[in-house]
Amino acid sequence: MSVSEDVDALRRRAVDALTTARERTALLTSCVDEPELTAQHSPLMSPLVWDLAHIGNQEEQWLLRTVGGREAVRPEIDSVYDAFEHPRALRPTLPLLAPAEARAYASDIRGRVMDILGGSPLRGGPLLDAGFAFGMIAQHEQQHDETMLITHQLRRGPAALTAPEPPAPDPADTADLPGEILVPAGQFTMGTSAEPWALDNERPAHHRLVPAFHLDTVPVTNGDYLRFIEDGGYTDERWWAPEGWAQIREHSIAAPLFWRREAGQWLRRRFGVVEPVPADEPVLHVSWYEADAYARWAGRRLPTEEEWEKAARHDPATGRSRRHPWGDEDPTPEHANLGQRHLRPAPAGSYPLGASPLGVRQLIGDVWEWTSSDFLPYPGFVAFPYREYSEVFFGGAHKVLRGGSFAVDQVACRGTFRNWDLPVRRQIFAGFRTARSAGDV
Repeated sequence: MSVSEDVDALRRRAVDALTTARERTALLTSCVDEPELTAQHSPLMSPLVWDLAHIGNQEEQWLLRTVGGREAVRPEIDSVYDAFEHPRALRPTLPLLAPAEARAYASDIRGRVMDILGGSPLRGGPLLDAGFAFGMIAQHEQQHDETMLITHQLRRGPAALTAPEPPAPDPADTADLPGEILVPAGQFTMGTSAEPWALDNERPAHHRLVPAFHLDTVPVTNGDYLRFIEDGGYTDERWWAPEGWAQIREHSIAAPLFWRREAGQWLRRRFGVVEPVPADEPVLHVSWYEADAYARWAGRRLPTEEEWEKAARHDPATGRSRRHPWGDEDPTPEHANLGQRHLRPAPAGSYPLGASPLGVRQLIGDVWEWTSSDFLPYPGFVAFPYREYSEVFFGGAHKVLRGGSFAVDQVACRGTFRNWDLPVRRQIFAGFRTARSAGDV
């Protein structure tokens, strides 16, 4: 491939990623009326209209001004849409752009950015090489799209979004799945130094020696979790970390978020629809403390972050780490449940073509998976292109989640991608699977 052909391919990839993200943003902000866009549906989340203009402002700052060297369009709103300056609970008090103005602003910036992208050599420094800055902004927009989808789940009122149901797994296949899979001891390559759009906390690639362990073949399901509830899991202090026990007592938590028991049946609210809790889906909307308590109750534990990544990426036959469990190719609808294609996780055991070399399923998509690990930098970490993306969150306050969910687009989901959140968070699309060390009974 010639240099020009390589640049053309990178440019098409960047255009596709930015366009896909903007189409999703438009869907999430056009399916409700103006009062719904400007309302704050939870103090945990921003008004949808804040996210919309913030997306445009980040694009202006990084792609228009920094990469393109163009004059600022709306410098006076930089402070309003600074995520670190204003907590989410206070954002409705800010002088936000109205919905029509926010849409026009984001559209104007996108048009200017596409002109810059069309003439960019996509090389000439870390921000430009392989179109990194354009990929970073596409990922940023998709991350906010996931945030807006969480807001849609939190909002009250009739359903505003629809999507087809995920395909059911083949019973003949799933019935024969083992409950857990042994991941042999040994060294593997964790993180990446080669993925062109990988973010700073995924870098650099380095070796980790991981003892042998067993990992659940599929995520913990609603049916599994119901057994924990029915066995008194929420009323038995033995299973809970002290902070988790205090949290559930203070807030009278007795089930995953959005669940309720009515007339002897467990129901859940999902994007405005109330329905019976499906036993075969991965459990969703549980905090790290709930996942940890379940694992203790089951006589197991949450996997570490390196265990999760080794199970997802390491190929024992070749000794190399793949981009994804199934290989290096980008996800397809046959590999994983991604991109808001479905508004729910697929049943446990789905997507056999997305299995890891050892046979672990649904490591990518469906639900973010809590790990036992704190969010910490890798050896040799360098903040890029700004400290506030990762570095300011490092430490023991945040736990790592891996694998993505049905709400994550493929541009922001890969075997090395690291998410993090506070262990009390329940509104996110998070579930888990459990592990045990080899030799543990």
